[in-house]
Amino acid sequence: MMQATRKTARAWRTRVAMILAVLLLAFLPLGAMATTLKNMSYQALPGGKVDLTLTFDGAPPQPKVFTTTDPARIAVDFDATSLDVPKPRLEVGSGATSSVTAVSAGGRTRVVVDLFQAANYTTRVEGDQLIVAIGSGNGGTVGAGPSGNPSKMLPSTSSISISSIDFKRNRTGAGQVIVHLSGSGANIDMHRSGDHVDVDFANAALPPKLAQRLDVNDFATPVTSVTTRPQGSGARMEIAARGSFEPSAYQSGNEYVVEIAPKSEQKATGVIGNGMTGPKYTGSRVTFNFQDIPTRSALQLIADVSNLNIVASDSVGGSITLRLVNVPWDQALAVIMRAKSLGMQRDGNVIWVAPQTELAAYEQARAETRLRAEEAAPLVTDFIPISYGKASTIAQLLTQKSLQNTAAGGTSSNVSRGFLSPRGSVTFDDRTNTLIVSDIPEKIRQIRALVAQLDKPVKQVLIESRIVIATDNFTRELGAKFGASGFFTNPSGQLVSTGATIADTTSLINSINAQNQVIAQNNLNQQYATQTGGTAPQPTLPPAITFPGGLNVNLPATNPAGSFGLAILGSNYLLDLELSAAQTEGKSETISSPRVITANQQPAIIKQGTEIGYVTYQNAPGGAGGLGAGTATVQFKDAVLELKVTPTITADGRVYLALDVKKDALAGFINNPGGGQVPQIDTRQIQTGVLVDNGQTVVLGGIYEVTKGMTEQKVPILGDIPGLGLLFRNTNRNNTKAELLIFVTPRILNESLK
Repeated sequence: MMQATRKTARAWRTRVAMILAVLLLAFLPLGAMATTLKNMSYQALPGGKVDLTLTFDGAPPQPKVFTTTDPARIAVDFDATSLDVPKPRLEVGSGATSSVTAVSAGGRTRVVVDLFQAANYTTRVEGDQLIVAIGSGNGGTVGAGPSGNPSKMLPSTSSISISSIDFKRNRTGAGQVIVHLSGSGANIDMHRSGDHVDVDFANAALPPKLAQRLDVNDFATPVTSVTTRPQGSGARMEIAARGSFEPSAYQSGNEYVVEIAPKSEQKATGVIGNGMTGPKYTGSRVTFNFQDIPTRSALQLIADVSNLNIVASDSVGGSITLRLVNVPWDQALAVIMRAKSLGMQRDGNVIWVAPQTELAAYEQARAETRLRAEEAAPLVTDFIPISYGKASTIAQLLTQKSLQNTAAGGTSSNVSRGFLSPRGSVTFDDRTNTLIVSDIPEKIRQIRALVAQLDKPVKQVLIESRIVIATDNFTRELGAKFGASGFFTNPSGQLVSTGATIADTTSLINSINAQNQVIAQNNLNQQYATQTGGTAPQPTLPPAITFPGGLNVNLPATNPAGSFGLAILGSNYLLDLELSAAQTEGKSETISSPRVITANQQPAIIKQGTEIGYVTYQNAPGGAGGLGAGTATVQFKDAVLELKVTPTITADGRVYLALDVKKDALAGFINNPGGGQVPQIDTRQIQTGVLVDNGQTVVLGGIYEVTKGMTEQKVPILGDIPGLGLLFRNTNRNNTKAELLIFVTPRILNESLK
């Protein structure tokens, strides 16, 4: 009786809805249905892009476009538009575009583009045609193209900016981020990355006052924060969420709405029962107390409470005794099925309950039917162009076996042929880099979806390195020259002389003796002239006395920058003193900055320097002395700056670098015993692996060397006298500091938005 009443009510509701729809159509203005969609067509472009052309019977109406990510779709709505196309569905299968479907209801027409993966799009108007340009799904955006007229693009995107950003919670508990734009036609791309959703506004400027982080934890939605920042000529919005959630987005005019809804757990999916481990029950609570109630009646009670449609198999029977107090209804359903060895399958809000053996047999029959359908399906051939990879590599991946041969020389009947059906085959053309796949239509669609995921451009990394070599030299030298000499006549009339050396003393004595001889000769000449009465000859001047020029201490600075001299000359002594000093300071800094760009997981090498040539000789046995003529050989040694790196981009956007950095320099030459000279190379090298954030600079390592030296020459004993000892010693101090630092900065290069 209850079921009959429900069917009657449902029939009345259907009739009332039809009457209202007819009345609505009857009272619509005549001008509201003036536009008709007459035709749909598409054109596959290079790089996996697709142009979808919608032809109307007049000027295209203003579209309302929104996108979803799960499943990936682009929906275009036209108000007050009827549908009159020859084919309402187009199978595309190119790039990221799977198919296009057009439907019409209530005076509105919707065109749904099914995608293999999320892709960007733009729209433009050409006469009575609206063209939707769909990207390849690899991160780039689609422009108007060389043939498009920028003045006819729908709408203009030359001066779009974000006016405001709002957040609210709807009645179902979902968080809504509402972005108000200054105009329509913004190029927007939404994609999910783990526990957050990224929304790129490629051509919408972000005012500085809106570049901020919104904390929305207090709204009790899956969204925790909304961060908006400029990116290139547009903006990026990062929506952080917690738990399990489902993102969706739609646009109406100048308003773009991102909705983050909590994801409902799909309970009772497939065959349940003994396989359930620690389930979580969230249904409304019920209380059952029945004695020997029919199992089918108990299932009917569960259906009434849960508002689900439960279909019981004819083989479900028997009775059950229930006494459940304040338990969730889904737990009560699980208890009933465990007690009666039942299982269930769920499709939306319809649950099919049957014995587990019957469900298992049903699944096996479905699998066998599917296999027989695949065996009977006709084979078709499809050509899949590959843009970024190698067709040969993808062909090998598609045909790779999942099980090895069970015995040498034989194959197992369970061996899988990769992603192809047993009758499928794949080959490739190297010249055009195209896959040629022959298989059933279902497998072709799966392979196209797989290729769309694999055929993506590899990210590239810019590695900037900086090698800094700094040296600091300091040298100080102090020295002195000191000499003392003299002479006198002792009481015995003997001449006594002191000098720095015996030669100096002898020279002084010889000089005095020569002077005395001249004086004595002059005296004799004078006496002779007096005795003879003649005129005395002109007396000869005695030679000057040559004092010793030697030094007792001769320890000056090697290359003095300044000196101070002092000399004291007495009647019979000479004292000389000279102090000299030199100080040298030097600083040098060598900075090398090699940088290189390479693809992810591809090694790269960059080096710059000099190959130093040198000659060596090899002598053959024979000839005099056992050696013959030498043979000259020219060899080379590298003195280069070299950077070897292999980057790996991690899933969280960081970069792991395997690095080998080397900085060599020529130190000098050494003589080769066999002839010629061999160069000496100063080597600085580091080999390491490091995990770095994108754009972060890290110091890989460094070498710090300090050399201190002191050399002292002195006169024993005298050089150790405090203060006075400075006159009898030479002191040389030398300090050298050298430092090597290596910095590395990796940057992931993103594709620029066009």
